[in-house]
Amino acid sequence: MRRICLLLCVCLLLLLPGAAVMEGNEMLPIPSFKNVSVHDPSIILADDGWFYIYGSHMAAAKSQDLIAWEMISKGPSDQECTLVEQVQEQMSEALTYAKTTTFWAPDVVQLTNGTYAMYYCTCEGSSPLSALGLAYADAPEGPYVNQGILLKSGAAGYNASYYPNAVDPCAFYDKEGRLWMVYGSYSGGIFILEMDPETGYPLAGQQPYGTKLLGNNHARIEGPYILYSPETDYYYLFLSFGGLDASGGYNIRVCRSENPDGPYEDLAGNAMIRCGGSSGTFFNDPDYEPYGVKLMGGYQIKPVAGEKNQMSVAYRSPGHNSAWYDPETGRYFLIFHTRFANSGESFSVRVHEMYMNEDGWPVVSPLRYAGEMPEQVALDRIPGLYKVLDHEHDINAVEHVSDTAVLHEDGTVTGCVEGTWACEDGVHITLRLGEETLKGVVHTALDAGQKQWVVCFSALDETGAALWGTRATCQEEP
Repeated sequence: MRRICLLLCVCLLLLLPGAAVMEGNEMLPIPSFKNVSVHDPSIILADDGWFYIYGSHMAAAKSQDLIAWEMISKGPSDQECTLVEQVQEQMSEALTYAKTTTFWAPDVVQLTNGTYAMYYCTCEGSSPLSALGLAYADAPEGPYVNQGILLKSGAAGYNASYYPNAVDPCAFYDKEGRLWMVYGSYSGGIFILEMDPETGYPLAGQQPYGTKLLGNNHARIEGPYILYSPETDYYYLFLSFGGLDASGGYNIRVCRSENPDGPYEDLAGNAMIRCGGSSGTFFNDPDYEPYGVKLMGGYQIKPVAGEKNQMSVAYRSPGHNSAWYDPETGRYFLIFHTRFANSGESFSVRVHEMYMNEDGWPVVSPLRYAGEMPEQVALDRIPGLYKVLDHEHDINAVEHVSDTAVLHEDGTVTGCVEGTWACEDGVHITLRLGEETLKGVVHTALDAGQKQWVVCFSALDETGAALWGTRATCQEEP
């Protein structure tokens, strides 16, 4: 129902004179966000029309609009967990094997017979002693019934430098209807298995852990999530580099392939199978920092002088994302958790819209999704003062902070970045800054701090690092 209503709204807007330009979104009301704390949120749109996110510690939440969320399960104890009845007893084999009482990032997919399959995982934490299991339910909120363990890691004879830690599953269908599960964290990297779409179990005839996609020698890479785009005919593998804690430098990266099981490459043409740590190393970030398209890391978009609200919140370690493509509207959304500066290890779910640039690479809106509609931005609304943020290509433990630049009417750019800009269709923008050409998308989004809808751009440089611009709500040039 939500998707039908959204599609009708889009069609009506496009029929109105001038509705396909920025003023259409300016007329939208400012929504009331309702936040939830679900770590490692994995999204599914269920048959009942609700979006569900499932996360670590058996936390889960639901929403009808990706804006207002409500918790439905809060923890791994029998009293807090509503997804699985007597969860500690049902999953006792996996919990005992991993020497833990809690769960790491799960994933839920609907099998071809209509059953909802939950891939759950347990891990001791300081070592890759992990179990990955399967549970069934007739409804997205459960109750899920345990079917047992599918994979284990960390047992005798296990090579932690090459083989995967059996956690962080993501199950998805390819364009031919085949079911796959990508998984892995640190240790030997990210692997993929083909699954039976009727049962959710691994198909016979594969290597026990499946096919290796990238990583080795304990590289800080985890949280894989694969999304197929019918628009570009690519499979996009999202990853989180760095550590998940507030000072760990978690950041979201992506690579792509023509096939679900690879090989994957990044924008610079790097083969991701080479992405990993040097032999004998642990957590050696410089080895793999150059790989992958960095969509987002820790950041702060600071207000400029003259804006009404001079307060802003810095995102720290945004990551472990999922993603959703709406086949009816062709829109993309990125769902992730983030921590915040000066807030300890507290975290919250965020949703940002994604767009495809002219080269078929996703770029992420700098601002949180607030119900905006697809549009072409009126070209005379693009020039102005922008808060510009360079995400660079590092695993940044401290947030990058925005500076200011002006996109002038004559197509020049001055300020913290220098060069030229061009946009002919109100959608695709090209920036030439120094020796580099950046390709991205211009759109409007809600500056929640200033309570105004503003023009934004999101682009990628030639190394695969994101550059964001958010138009200031005051227009005094620096």
